Amino acid sequence: MREAHEIIISPVVTEKTADQMEQGVYTFVVAKDANKIEIGDAVERIWDVKVLDVRTMRYAGKARRSPMARLNRNYAKGRRAAFKKAVVQLAEGEHIELYEVG
Repeated sequence: MREAHEIIISPVVTEKTADQMEQGVYTFVVAKDANKIEIGDAVERIWDVKVLDVRTMRYAGKARRSPMARLNRNYAKGRRAAFKKAVVQLAEGEHIELYEVG
């Protein structure tokens, strides 16, 4: 069994996810080969909360464009990394302290 910190890479904190945190829904970047059961167990072990639901989605890496794309015919200057994201719903009344507001 893998360590929980190998599965949960980082939280995703955006305007949308900050609004979802008020309803007990948290978003994380996770390991590409992690499944829903592993993700739920990892969140429960790290933060000692009860997980109700885990939804996952994969994002493909995209080709980067040159800053001078119109002048340069060679558009591809590398790739952005592919990643997997998980949306975790906690039980009623549970919350995770990801960052301090103030």
